[in-house]
Amino acid sequence: MKCRVCKCHVVIELRQHNSAFCAEHFLAFCRRQVERAVDKFDMFRPDDKILVAVSGGKDSLALWDMLVELGYDADGLVIGLGIGEYSEASTEFARTFARDRGLTLHEYSLDAEHGFTVPSAAQATKRVPCSSCGLSKRHIFDSVATSGGYDVIVTGHNLDDEAAVLFGNVSRWQREYLARQSPVLPAANGFPRKAKPLVRLGEREMAAYCVLSNIEYVVEECPMAAGNKHLEYKGLLNDMEVASPGAKHAFYFGFLDRAADLFASAQDETSGSAEDVLSPCSVCGSPSSNDICSFCKLVSLAAVPVEVEITARPDMIDK
Repeated sequence: MKCRVCKCHVVIELRQHNSAFCAEHFLAFCRRQVERAVDKFDMFRPDDKILVAVSGGKDSLALWDMLVELGYDADGLVIGLGIGEYSEASTEFARTFARDRGLTLHEYSLDAEHGFTVPSAAQATKRVPCSSCGLSKRHIFDSVATSGGYDVIVTGHNLDDEAAVLFGNVSRWQREYLARQSPVLPAANGFPRKAKPLVRLGEREMAAYCVLSNIEYVVEECPMAAGNKHLEYKGLLNDMEVASPGAKHAFYFGFLDRAADLFASAQDETSGSAEDVLSPCSVCGSPSSNDICSFCKLVSLAAVPVEVEITARPDMIDK
């Protein structure tokens, strides 16, 4: 088999595209897919200031690399979540990536800034770790982007991630979440715009991109993600993809093209009047529908010493 562009030696075959590429043209293909997503969904403009949410994993680092290669003004933000050696390794990979390329990386520590970690928050709230993790990251991304004058926050959610989320939402017909199942969330009510430029690329492509671009990344999955339903959904979708290449793309983009508008009313029903009464949180100043925002409530509950044991799961691969 030969590269579809130059007929040279192939390094990867993409069955869903009925194509194969050499290293040079595969990297170009990935960047072109990002450009297509940015253009189709009007994610951001060439002169926008971009903040990349960096985890130290393959997706966010590959995305940051592609945006820089495409000429965008993109800085990174990595959050120290306090998940033992996993968080330390994740942050170090992000630092190394930024240092080697002369890029700006903002670092933020939950423990240093607010006195709690994701594991201790999970124990304090008696909820799954992903709950306090997601809430904390959203708040910090919004806060840093706003204070830093960034036009848009971009995340490394790829096609596999978005298809899995869609699968879960459809299986339960969660209308309010389906209404927000979009690669772009526009700026509104004091919150910055958010975009997911990797929606046309899957995890396999991102791993290959990192290998071919000499990008080192944390391989272990977050040890707090055990039992996350989305990992199971990804497994089911991977089986579908093997049997029918392109199934994930058809599922996700079919929803966006033919069904997403049907759920727009759900967004109006769940948010309409609330959007009109957002006001600054009395503690941190972030937009909130209550006097104190959810993150500040979490801080007041979780910022106490709690001993937590973290069990790593090296068998799981970073998504």
